[in-house]
Amino acid sequence: MENQGLYLTPFQHKLLLKSLETDLRPEYRRRIEIMLLADAGKSQAQICEALLCSQETARYWIAMVKTGQAYCWNDRPMGRPKAVNEQYLARLKELVSHNPRDYGYGFERWTAQWLSKHLTKELEIKVSACHINRLLKEMGLSTRPKNNTTEKYFSNQHDSSIIIGEKSTGALV
Repeated sequence: MENQGLYLTPFQHKLLLKSLETDLRPEYRRRIEIMLLADAGKSQAQICEALLCSQETARYWIAMVKTGQAYCWNDRPMGRPKAVNEQYLARLKELVSHNPRDYGYGFERWTAQWLSKHLTKELEIKVSACHINRLLKEMGLSTRPKNNTTEKYFSNQHDSSIIIGEKSTGALV
């Protein structure tokens, strides 16, 4: 005979146990474990101690199992939703590699602000200019052109030695 808990049907119990066998984020695993322990009759304090979770988290998921909503353990995603997908990244990479004039703009160099505006219009995914710069950096890209003028300037200097000497006042120059 199957284990009959306080709140879960044998089918729900089995389903939650099966879910624990998959590769879950720790937060999702904890949700399931809280509900299983509550179903086994453990108190909120016992669950918090066993799983090292907050009272608020335990209380919430105990209430979910008590009200027959154990199936909702993965309905509330963790963290901020991911707006940027592979298509977005590919398009960003493509845009940066081309001149903005190719897309009808009157300027010759992309800025993160303009990339954000263009991609919002094109893909309907709004991302801040700051995040655009972060994404570009992760991909090893930049909106700034490779500038070798400083290197050229210094490499063209034949006499680049600096002489430090004393003035008649004794101060270093």
